[in-house]
Amino acid sequence: MTRFERPFVWVGGALFVGSLALWAWWYVIGLSHTSAWSGWRPVAYDAALFTVFAAHHSLFAREAVKRRLSVIPARLRRSVYVWIASLLLILLCLLWQTAGGEVYRMERAGAVALAAVQLVGLWIIARAVAKIDPLELAGIRTPQSTDAAPAERPIGLQITGPYRWVRHPVYLGWILIVFGAAHMTGDRLVFAAISSLYLVAAVPWEERSLVQSFGEEYVRYQQQVRWRMLPYMY
Repeated sequence: MTRFERPFVWVGGALFVGSLALWAWWYVIGLSHTSAWSGWRPVAYDAALFTVFAAHHSLFAREAVKRRLSVIPARLRRSVYVWIASLLLILLCLLWQTAGGEVYRMERAGAVALAAVQLVGLWIIARAVAKIDPLELAGIRTPQSTDAAPAERPIGLQITGPYRWVRHPVYLGWILIVFGAAHMTGDRLVFAAISSLYLVAAVPWEERSLVQSFGEEYVRYQQQVRWRMLPYMY
């Protein structure tokens, strides 16, 4: 790497971690406040805002975009993807419009049970990510294969640990976390519903790219592990 590229990828990695930390604070603290229901207009706005964030992932998997990425050195493509994704996540948190309302607030045993659900979700994500090189995930270390799009480039096919239960355990953990809040405000429910619907819709597109990357190896994995992200459901 050149003198410019090294700080670029490391700052991008720091931005990646910082954006996740901001999201965690925003979900735990920012979305915990209750107010009167503001109607469906903020929900529509927030859905559009999330679509902009999520579309980045999908667009980077399109062949036309892949071809245009050839102007970026292969060793920097994932870092560029991480930079954009992190900035969009930060904007999502900052520009979110409050929908208001309160769905439920669990107390005592119910709150403990839901906290356990969220911890299980966090554990599943941690176990799944542990199978992946975190520096490569953050765009700091160059993937061994640089032909695929940054969003879809495989970081090694994982079939052990939680990958034996569902093919996308990170998504399973995500759903448990966002829907497992003991205090479900309207904004938490809106965010949980929008983000989960996107994951459900995006999985088939992602798996097409994985089949292209891993070929028969991934097809066999699909046959061995039936469920995509929700056991016995999807």
